[in-house]
Amino acid sequence: MSKSTELAELKRISEALSRLAPAPPATPDFSKVAALVWNGPQAGLAAVAKVNRVDVDLLKGIGQAKDTLLENTTRFAKGLPANNALLWGARGMGKSSLVKSAHAKIAKTVPALKIIEIHREDINSLPQLMAILRAAAKFRFIVFCDDLSFDGDDTSYKSLKAALDGGLEGRPENVLFYATSNRRHLMPRDMIENERSTAISPSEAVQEKVSLSDRFGLWLGFHNCSQDDYFDMVHGYAKHFGLKIAKEDLEHRANEWSVTRGARSGRVAWQFIQDVAGRLGHKLG
Repeated sequence: MSKSTELAELKRISEALSRLAPAPPATPDFSKVAALVWNGPQAGLAAVAKVNRVDVDLLKGIGQAKDTLLENTTRFAKGLPANNALLWGARGMGKSSLVKSAHAKIAKTVPALKIIEIHREDINSLPQLMAILRAAAKFRFIVFCDDLSFDGDDTSYKSLKAALDGGLEGRPENVLFYATSNRRHLMPRDMIENERSTAISPSEAVQEKVSLSDRFGLWLGFHNCSQDDYFDMVHGYAKHFGLKIAKEDLEHRANEWSVTRGARSGRVAWQFIQDVAGRLGHKLG
């Protein structure tokens, strides 16, 4: 075999190996972005040009949770001790909106604060993400997972437990984890009860699953809102966007809208405002 043939063969083998084990994606310049999405170790971090969020002052009916999360996030942004947070409870009451708007408010004065969304299906790769963020020590990162829960034989919650509090290195000092869920313990009650009834050591089996929630120092509960809170949300949006409609008419339509939806919540109020704005020919934004 000639030397040129050998070189060609080696090149072919090298290219084949590169396809099997591609180089890791480049880490973005964190100084130029405020929000990112983690797409797993193969795709890495991707910048988000425009985050879907509302102004924190427009979030009504969740005053205590809002104040607590803002205070916790402010301390973290300043390099002070802060807790992982689990926002749980009624759907549509602004859990994920609060996380995104809290980041936006505080990042205005502390640009080093970044938010990274991780999808539920990528939780197993959380340790790889933590390693990347640990190396970017001059920045502060909120890792955010929306609608986090676990079912059946899913064991990825163990990766989350280790990343939050366990392991030899522990959670990086510049990383905080915020999650939203409809479940307080991130797992359905029947799953926990099944562990209690079938396990050899039922109490130990249940404790292993429930202990995941214990990794969150803050538990912020969100509950169904009253009619007054619902009207406050509607009026807040209407005033913010300059919708020209009488108070009585707005409340009457808002009440009808909530009845047809069978619920009152921040999400229902926002959907109603979009409908009203559309009918009035008024653009939002």
